[in-house]
Amino acid sequence: MTPSLFIFFLFLLVYIITSAGKTPYDYFLRLSQAFLEGKYYIDENPPWLSELIPSGDGKFYIVHPPMPAILLIPFLMIFKNFQQQYIAHIIGALIPVVVFNLSLKIKKNIKLAIWSSLLSGFGTIIWFLSSVGSSWYLGQITACLFLLLAIYKLITSDDPIKIGVFLGAAYLSRVNIIICIPFFIFLLKKKGVKEFAKLILGFMPFFIFNSIYNYIRFGTIFDVGYSKIPGIFEEPWYQKGLVNISYIPDHLKILLLGMPKIISHFPYIIPSWAGMAIWLTTPAFVFSLFAPIKEMVVKWSWISIFLISTIILSHGGTGFTQFGYRYAVDFYPFLFLLTIRGVAKTKLKKIHWILLFISIIVNLWGVLWINKFQWVSY
Repeated sequence: MTPSLFIFFLFLLVYIITSAGKTPYDYFLRLSQAFLEGKYYIDENPPWLSELIPSGDGKFYIVHPPMPAILLIPFLMIFKNFQQQYIAHIIGALIPVVVFNLSLKIKKNIKLAIWSSLLSGFGTIIWFLSSVGSSWYLGQITACLFLLLAIYKLITSDDPIKIGVFLGAAYLSRVNIIICIPFFIFLLKKKGVKEFAKLILGFMPFFIFNSIYNYIRFGTIFDVGYSKIPGIFEEPWYQKGLVNISYIPDHLKILLLGMPKIISHFPYIIPSWAGMAIWLTTPAFVFSLFAPIKEMVVKWSWISIFLISTIILSHGGTGFTQFGYRYAVDFYPFLFLLTIRGVAKTKLKKIHWILLFISIIVNLWGVLWINKFQWVSY
């Protein structure tokens, strides 16, 4: 068995064992079933699925970008009772595989590759998102996987079409990912206009598909679905619209200062559904700060994180319910790259393994406390 296959099955097994079970928030499963029936809508309106858009004629549109539903199609064709969280386990288990191989390309050091793989799959909230598999979480880990693949291909390949395909798939999972395209454009620029054109060629089918998909449903090529959810602007977290810079302090409070809940009885410390600080859920990310800033790929990684952050921090609502700060997963691929580059500057030391161990323990705690014991609160 190759290292990549071993890593995949290891993480897949752990995600299955620690799974929360069948998710009721199965928008993508329902949409995938609709696609197989030749429909772009669903005709049921379960009361617990609060983000459906009624069209007035018994049709209900799903607001989330459709890439996870597309990925589900072959599984539904083969397995009659396939559940949505299963695809989350699979996609999540592929992320540490890509990180392992990305690390080897950055520095041919098997210990560093193993360290990086363990960090991505067990030492971050990707473990929690992949074990649960609700639609919000599934969309994020799908975008994370494809963005990672785009970065990997940029570093290891001279095939801009494939980079564009992976970037397009990430966009069709989380549309805000499009804002990081300058990273790829700039780093491909030195290869000439022809290479840039190939990237766009790979990306365009996904953009065109999404534009047509939106136009058929909403009469516009733009992603306006969330604004059409009934009562959305009556929610207290959207009082200033879907996006507003006034929301930034609320997000930063979770991203940087979010703490677990302290209670007076066993188990005394429990995760907060409101979210927890990124340095608390993955302290090993501190090594990203040591990536050599003079390298262009490092500079543009930080720029990409900033650009993505401007979008997610301006969104109404901070991502609850969640373990950690889940919106940060949108820029995790760049953070993985930076962390690997930061550690690759030197030999792996005791401090690297200590912070990896702490990261894993924190995420194991979160997964078990929430998925298995329901020890969680606001």
